[in-house]
Amino acid sequence: MPTDLTFHMRGENMTRIETFVAASFGFAITMLIISVNDIPKGIEEFILAFKNVPSFICSCAAIIFIWYKHANWSRRFGLEDPMTIFLSGTLIIIVLIFIYPLRLMMQGLFFIITDGYFPLGINLDSFENLRTVFTFYGIGFLVLTINFWALHAHALNQGKALSLNAFEYNYTQRNVTDWFISAAMSLVVIAIMILAPVGYLIYVPHLFFLLFAKSFFVKRYYDRKLRNINVSAQTIDN
Repeated sequence: MPTDLTFHMRGENMTRIETFVAASFGFAITMLIISVNDIPKGIEEFILAFKNVPSFICSCAAIIFIWYKHANWSRRFGLEDPMTIFLSGTLIIIVLIFIYPLRLMMQGLFFIITDGYFPLGINLDSFENLRTVFTFYGIGFLVLTINFWALHAHALNQGKALSLNAFEYNYTQRNVTDWFISAAMSLVVIAIMILAPVGYLIYVPHLFFLLFAKSFFVKRYYDRKLRNINVSAQTIDN
């Protein structure tokens, strides 16, 4: 019999944990908005404030992406045990701590690609200060990937209790591998950030884009494994 290629949602309704995480992420987004005390008092301040809109949008997109990943995990596995509570709470803490470094990185990105038209958002009077900001952001990304690796590893450990079929097990194992490699790559990038010569420092964060290529190859590998399982199942059935 061919492998069932359907992922059965075990958390069709929002769990209390998922609701709490979603509310916390909503609060994190409000922290990105210009505060009342920073309302522009003139046209120049008004224009300067709106130059932050692109970095705000990209920061919100990153937060929404993280929320989506957790919500997707929660809907698929529906776990509400102590480990899930701990890891979900840790995810909230990570997002709230690193929300400002995320925005600074987005502002820095637009500052670089527009040759200074968009504001940087922070005074960096030396490359060592820039290295500190990059490293702090890298650490935030590292702990985020470790958290998602732990979530999927926990779901994989609960495979028998959740009655995961071959497709679901393959999907979960793929995510465990994907997030583990992401964490390892983040650790390497952090090391490069710390050791890179000043002249190359500005290019180091771009190494994170390699994660997209990594995910592509990991998905292809596990898709091939699933096809082999499916072929074997059809052979036995015949």
